[in-house]
Amino acid sequence: MAKPGNTGLTRIVNATRFSAQGFRHAWTHEAAFRQELGITVVLVPIALWLGQTPVERLLLIASCVLVIIVELLNSAIEAVVDRFGGELHELSGRAKDLGSAAVFVSLVLVLATWTTIAWQRFT
Repeated sequence: MAKPGNTGLTRIVNATRFSAQGFRHAWTHEAAFRQELGITVVLVPIALWLGQTPVERLLLIASCVLVIIVELLNSAIEAVVDRFGGELHELSGRAKDLGSAAVFVSLVLVLATWTTIAWQRFT
């Protein structure tokens, strides 16, 4: 159910504001996010040059954007885990490790995508 007064255009405006806050928090508090975003900014123009078709360009860019998405989700998991206590707990460690593994898999996807398309272009 929608919250009273939080429908239509108001909901969209609020959601946009919360998303902007999320990006600011990620930029301020997450070094990995800043690094991955920086790499993405560098790789997007290269993707436009390297990809020979619109689909190749989309795959190159989308694989990089996927890393950003997964990093945001990983950072959210870490923030929630840290919020609920500083004591060591097996489930807290597992949650953080699983988030980290998801980021790693997305980075492997970038490597595989870029390698495959570069290989096709240059061989």
